Formats: sequence, C-alpha cells, structure tokens
Amino acid sequence: MRTNYFHDIWTVTKFTMRDMLGRKSFRISTIIVLVVIVLGFNVPNIISSFAGDDFDDKILISDPQDVFEGKLGVLNDADLDYKFEIAPQNFEEIKVALENGDISSAIMVEKNDNQVNFTYVVDNIATTDTTTPQILTDMLGSLYTNIKIQNLGLTEKELASVTPTFNTEFKQTDDQNIGGNIMVTMLMSVVLFFAIYFCAYQVSTSITIEKTSKIMETLVTSTSPRTIILGKTIGIGTVGLMQILLFAVTAVVSAKLFLAPELLEALFDLSSFTPLLVVITLAYFILGYFAYALLYALTGSTVSKPEDVQSANTPVAIVTMVGFYLAYFTLTDPTSGLNVFAALLPISSPFCMPLRVMMGLASGWEVVASIGILLVFCFVIAKIAIKIYSSAILNYGAKMTLSDIIKSYREK
Repeated sequence: MRTNYFHDIWTVTKFTMRDMLGRKSFRISTIIVLVVIVLGFNVPNIISSFAGDDFDDKILISDPQDVFEGKLGVLNDADLDYKFEIAPQNFEEIKVALENGDISSAIMVEKNDNQVNFTYVVDNIATTDTTTPQILTDMLGSLYTNIKIQNLGLTEKELASVTPTFNTEFKQTDDQNIGGNIMVTMLMSVVLFFAIYFCAYQVSTSITIEKTSKIMETLVTSTSPRTIILGKTIGIGTVGLMQILLFAVTAVVSAKLFLAPELLEALFDLSSFTPLLVVITLAYFILGYFAYALLYALTGSTVSKPEDVQSANTPVAIVTMVGFYLAYFTLTDPTSGLNVFAALLPISSPFCMPLRVMMGLASGWEVVASIGILLVFCFVIAKIAIKIYSSAILNYGAKMTLSDIIKSYREK
C-alpha cells in the first residue's frame, strides 16, 4: 500500500513536470530571462563598443607659462579614468577642438604672483558633471605641491614625512562581526523571494487550470487528493529549482566571460559562499517553497475560473510580501533583535536566515530552531491545505468564501 502511495506521488510529479516543461509560455519566458541575463552582463562591453576608442574622456591641459615645469605628462602614467593631452593652446583653439570632438574638456593654467588659476572649459556647463572639475583641480593641486616640495632639495625621508600616505579602515564597537558583500547579500534575498514566490504561485495556477479543463476529475478518481497536492507541489518545485539553477549558472558564466576581473571582484565577492551556505540556502528554498506552495494550493482549489486566481491569492501574496520585507529591511541592522526574529519567523526565515549565515551572524541554535519552526509550519499548513483541498477540489461553482473554507475543514 505504501509503495503504491509513493508510486502515485511520483506519477503525479512526472505528469506535472511534463506539463510545466511542455508549456510554450514557460519555455519562452525561460529563454527571455536567459537572454536578459547575458545581455545584462554585457552592458559594459556594449557601451564600450559603441563608444569605441574615445570612450575615455580626453582632457586638454594648457600650461603656456610652464607652471608645472613640464611634469604634467606624469598624469597619463597614473591609473586614471581620463586621457590627458598637454598642449599650450589659447581659448579659441580649445573652442575649435571642443566643437570638432577632439577633446571633451580643457583646463587652462595661469599663475599670478602666488596664486594658480584653473579655468575649466567645456562646450556646455549645463550638461557638465560638476564633480569632475573639483577632482581635476585637487589632482593638479597635489601635483603642484609635490613639484615645489621636490624643488626644495629634501631627502627622501624628509619628503616622505611631508607627503605621507593616508589609509582609512573601519572598526566597529559591536561584538558581532558582519562579513560578506552587502550587494551579494541583498541580491541573494531578492532572488530567493522571487524564486519561492513564482514557483509557489504556479501551484495555484496549475490547480485552477486543471479544474477548468476537468483533468482533476480524472486525477481524483485515480488517486487521493493528498497524493495530488504533494505530487504537484514536488513537480512544480523541481522544475522551478532546475530553472533557477539554470539562471544562476548562466549568470555566473556570463559574469566570468563578460565582466572585467576587477569589476567582478569588487561587485560580487563570493568568498562568503561555502558548501555549508549552499546546503542551507537550498534547504530554506525547499522548505520556504513548500510552505507557500501549500498555501497557494489551498487558494487555487477554492476557485473554478483562472481569472479568479489572482484575487484568491491576494491574502497569501500579502503574507509573502510581509515576510520578504521583514527580512529585507532588517538586514540594514542585521545585529538587531528584529532581524533575529525575522530569521525565526517561518514566513520570513527562508529570506533571512541564509543571509545571516553568509554574514557570519547566525549561531548554531538559531539555524536549528529556525529550521525546526519552519518544518512544523510546513506540516501544519500541509495538514490544513490537504483537508480543505479534498473538499474544495471538485467545486465548480462560485469561489469559496472564508466561511465555506472553515466549514469544509471542520467537516473533514
């Protein structure tokens, strides 16, 4: 008997997976997302290809009085985002160069007594980034100071004491150390939310469509409602997990192929990703998916028309959003008690606890307690959903009200 039970679940699971993979909308949406991922990581290369060799700003520096003693050329040896052209030109010559697009801007240097004046020349002040002149002025001021100090004939030791290097580091008073890249942390929270939400939502839609096409009548006569709801939940979850893994692999490969190594390292520091974190993230994805999928299966069984699915799913969608935002916004203060609460609360723990683990904030008891609470929550929701599902699944009338749902549960 038990063998037949698992066999029936596997049969429903295979049927659901074939149905999901065979849908044209599913295949098209998957291809679109993959294309968007590849194009997204290619944005810097696309911009660079359109800009060509002139992508870097080319700035003319005119120093006819030789205020910088012929040492302006060192600017091009530095690792800067600008290219410099050193030439003694007057305003009219600079104007022509700007109109021809030979340069993006120019700096005219002039010294009167002990004052050095910088005139920043552009074609239109309204479209100019005001931070650039200040950056260039500070850079030229620093270069001028170094030239004058070197002219004093100081030794290397004396010169080093006058122009020291400055270093900034952070130190916190909180005992808990927070690790991990904050961008990766936030991105991971958003990805988990959309993965769980959309996979679970598919359960509700699938059940309603099958009720409309009368497929459910055939399924119910062949196996039990419990087998149907578990098989469909597992089937859609498996397909969803495969789709997410495909997106993740595509994103990782695209990032390594198309992003510059230094940019990739700065934006996506994956040093916090360990095998333990991967296992914990998958565990929370599966448990979170099951919790919300069972809730959506419940709402899907209470309606008989696909157009009623969205309104029926509104309460569950609100719960999902509350869980996500509770986890997301408490990450701004991950050492707070509210973030610990979000990591233990079953509606928000799938979005919160993996991130606490990645940041090195979660203790062993927190992880065990959170998973235990989530398991109990899934069991309770499954028991309630299956009971109501058994009564509501063959309802082809109007959408069931809350009182109808409670009555069906009590009768079961």
